[in-house]
Amino acid sequence: MFELDTSYTVLLVVCLIAACGFEFVNGFHDTANAVATVIYTNSLKPWMAVVWSGIMNATGVFFGGIAVAMGIVNLLPVETLVDQNIAHSVSMVAALLLSAIFWNLLTWWFGIPCSSSHTLVASILGVGLAYSFLPESHGDSAVNWAKALDIGSSLLISPLFGFTMVIILMFLLQRLTKNTPTGDDLFKEPKKNTPPPFWIRSILLLTCTLVSFFHGNNDGQKGVGLIMLILIGIVPGYFALNESFDIRGLDRPLAQIETIIRDADTTRLSAPDVKKITDSKGMIAELSTWSKKYTFVKDMPRTERFQIRKDLLTLNRNLKSLIGSEELNLSPSDKTTIEKDLKALEKTTDYAPLGVIALISVSLGLGTMIGWKRIVKTIGEKIGKQHLTYAQGASSELVAASTIGLSSYLGLPVSTTHVLSSGIAGSMVASKGIKNLQPETVRNILIAWLLTLPVVMVVSGSLFLLFRAIF
Repeated sequence: MFELDTSYTVLLVVCLIAACGFEFVNGFHDTANAVATVIYTNSLKPWMAVVWSGIMNATGVFFGGIAVAMGIVNLLPVETLVDQNIAHSVSMVAALLLSAIFWNLLTWWFGIPCSSSHTLVASILGVGLAYSFLPESHGDSAVNWAKALDIGSSLLISPLFGFTMVIILMFLLQRLTKNTPTGDDLFKEPKKNTPPPFWIRSILLLTCTLVSFFHGNNDGQKGVGLIMLILIGIVPGYFALNESFDIRGLDRPLAQIETIIRDADTTRLSAPDVKKITDSKGMIAELSTWSKKYTFVKDMPRTERFQIRKDLLTLNRNLKSLIGSEELNLSPSDKTTIEKDLKALEKTTDYAPLGVIALISVSLGLGTMIGWKRIVKTIGEKIGKQHLTYAQGASSELVAASTIGLSSYLGLPVSTTHVLSSGIAGSMVASKGIKNLQPETVRNILIAWLLTLPVVMVVSGSLFLLFRAIF
């Protein structure tokens, strides 16, 4: 939308480095989730485990798609927060990054497994809510609450799911292998400096690989989403829309949506919904003009791209709200058509350049190879009172990998830390009951989990308001 002068170019570079720093911290904060079991069962030497985990994390980023990344971007509608004043965009970005990195480093220093996902979401919510205190907000917060509810549900349910499923899996393993040599091998504690039998070692290496890959798959996308927030906020003329998209592809879905809402019965709609219909018709007409005028997004004036992004996202939100309303009389087939057409329109705004994905892949992969000892020790030694057995390690990681992989497929961010820590706790309970947990460690983890949302929201929101006042 505008060319950056030297000072803002430096700020952009600093923000991008800080985003890579967040993902780097995410890597060494979460390394323990993948390598604790293989290290504490003597399946791999520590240096081999972290290097392999780093490689698989980096690989996972490239195969994760962008569904989770766009969930992060859409949680904070950046088009609401930013304007022609680049300093306002920098205020948003700086508040997000500083608060998220601060909490990740603080919990890592104390060796407490804490979710980077939870932290990032909290920082985004804090900025969005803080925006409601500014005069230009008219009292509205810049938070997509529907998306926030989806993400919140995912972050809440996943650790409960991990805890429960590991208990079930451990119970099945105990029943199926009872009084067999296999059961004796699986449920015994590892001998010091002695690798497990080959078949057990192979299973543990596989689960370590899967957790690492799916961690990159899911958490890497959060870093991609964070960088896209930065780029869209600070240089929207270059990143508001997917430059390689053939804009003529908008013609058909726009025409179909226009026909459906033009013929829809709006007599029962409230005044705000009628306004949404009117605004949507105007945006469709404007977007149709652009789609007929240019072939690719890269041919469009940079000064117009951010407004087109705003129109596309506002149209999407308006129509999703309307088709979910019983007052708008639409047939099921019309609703399905609109939903399908909106998906087609999202291809213009929902994207991530390969360079961004590569940057996050390297940052996460390198971070995974560093700083693993503090939290590995907590997961391997301090959650339960007994040493981690082969069955406990394999069960916890298998459930974690499955949960994270499914969440990535559904486009939902999930906490690897929460799922695996809960899984380890579940495996300890499955072995010897609730008394097998170490109360102090469990208490510290729960306190960190409970404090993450309010503390990070307050910090990020306060920083955002402070930076906006300064700039």
